[in-house]
Amino acid sequence: MRKRITVIGSYNTDLVSKAPHLPRPGETVLGGPFIMGPGGKGSNQAICSARLGAEVYFIGCVGNDNFGEMAKDFLLKENVKIDYLKVTDKTHTGIALILVDDKTGENMIVVAPGANMGVTIEQIKEVKDIIMNSDVILLQLEIPIETVSYVLDLVFRKDKPLSILNPAPARNLDKNIIEKADIVTPNRNELEIITGIKIETLEDVEKASRELISYGVKGVIVTLGKDGAFVVTNRECKHIPSFKMEVVDTTGAGDAFNGGLAVALSEGKDLISSVIFASVVAGLSVTKIGAASSMPYREEVERFLKEYSN
Repeated sequence: MRKRITVIGSYNTDLVSKAPHLPRPGETVLGGPFIMGPGGKGSNQAICSARLGAEVYFIGCVGNDNFGEMAKDFLLKENVKIDYLKVTDKTHTGIALILVDDKTGENMIVVAPGANMGVTIEQIKEVKDIIMNSDVILLQLEIPIETVSYVLDLVFRKDKPLSILNPAPARNLDKNIIEKADIVTPNRNELEIITGIKIETLEDVEKASRELISYGVKGVIVTLGKDGAFVVTNRECKHIPSFKMEVVDTTGAGDAFNGGLAVALSEGKDLISSVIFASVVAGLSVTKIGAASSMPYREEVERFLKEYSN
């Protein structure tokens, strides 16, 4: 039986272009090609989880516009359930403007959230049964923070579902929000902003992670890009190196990691095995351009793990 993952988060239409280098303030850079496609942290993570074999519900909000229609069509095509996706006439579907460095694959992103701010507590109340009957819920910070807090309140200290909070994009978060999450998955920058601890070394990563553990979080998984991931719980502390991949575009790699993590944990894998699985998912995603479109399928991940183990 497939495990159920409910992703509560954002959908954005990604407008992407490559450039020979990322522009400095006031600089115009000739780039290309231009690519338009589905994105948003919530949508990316939902699509990733579905491609990896989970039953996925996406709880979000889009505008009553062409981009909103594209969102519904794409999510359905990817076997993501959108029964509870809200459509609003009040504003536009979320937009993300993305520049990718053609040499390094690094990116710069500006998001105009639009309808994502319409993911309200009232909407969550209507889908409470879906949430509570999930194996894992996955949250990010491209929707109103009060909605994120409300969802975490619903599932706090329940046997099921397991809650994963991906605190992205980076912002200050109250301790009483973080402490309700089972697993928190910041990157370096997000960890630094949340804890106020300067992150320069792995020792700093561990120190800041233990600060989050002291709040009551069960596990902290810090994504470190090419440097892998760092796992901290009350009982273990482990650095997991990344897998060597040919980097084409890093956009969506964090979302791929979180989607992979959610699937692995929903299937009963232990935390370290889940992080290894998620690291492969993220690594495979950077070998393709785009966000949602770069999410790997389960057979790709299984094939890589088999070849790697040999």
